[in-house]
Amino acid sequence: MWAPAVAPSGPVLAIVSLPVQRCSVYRNGVLIGVSTISSGKSGHRTPTGVFTVLQKHIDHKSNLYNSAPMPYMQRLTWTGIAMHAGNLPGFPASHGCIRMPLAFAKLLYRVTSLGMTVVITDLKELPRVAPTPDLLQSIAANAAAQNGPSTWEPEKSPSGPVSLILSASDQRLIVLRNGVLIGSTHVTIAGPVTETAAYSLSKIDDQGFHWMQLPLPGQNWTGKKEVTAADRARVTMPDDFRDRLNGELTPGVTLVVTADSLHVGETGKSLTVIEAET
Repeated sequence: MWAPAVAPSGPVLAIVSLPVQRCSVYRNGVLIGVSTISSGKSGHRTPTGVFTVLQKHIDHKSNLYNSAPMPYMQRLTWTGIAMHAGNLPGFPASHGCIRMPLAFAKLLYRVTSLGMTVVITDLKELPRVAPTPDLLQSIAANAAAQNGPSTWEPEKSPSGPVSLILSASDQRLIVLRNGVLIGSTHVTIAGPVTETAAYSLSKIDDQGFHWMQLPLPGQNWTGKKEVTAADRARVTMPDDFRDRLNGELTPGVTLVVTADSLHVGETGKSLTVIEAET
């Protein structure tokens, strides 16, 4: 399904569900496309997490697998994970990449940009937050301590789509623009965070910021699900940081809330090492 006219403009967010082998694409918080996929087979499992598009190439060839074609490649990690057109046998069959039908991969390629957020989910476990190595190093340096100082450096990426990631484990909010870390602050969250959730800023008016929850795979409800004032009040942060952040928020900004950690050296469930596919 591809219906981009329902949301003609705004930041794009892709959510990939490994259990159901499906990719859902949102623009400005509205679902504009859905496709089946084929992810990593046994021994080459596709990692879960929150990623950004690092590189795009229409006519890419694999350096490891006999120059296998990877049309409309969109790189998610520098260790070989990407979205691209490929064969879909109806089950996981890749070396870790996310294969899509050629027509869908081509359409998706046209509406994405570098820095776009891609969430890969596995309902049996919370996603690992896995941004680029440079981003992880920046977080480790600037926001390693749970009560560490706020950082605000919008000049590192002056324009482009903005994404927010909130880690309940670290009690930390980071701000990305075009996949570049431009801000980080300590937050206090009242009550537990039990599941990964994604939100889109739908509008800003006299009543403030209106965040709509996006249904991740396995999360179903009817109608729109707006974040209440009480839920927004659960998260507190320094007033000066909130004022700066508010100045950068526009409709279509995405927010991912996770119980997982952003730290580089955080111990977690062991993952299969993915061979490079470049």
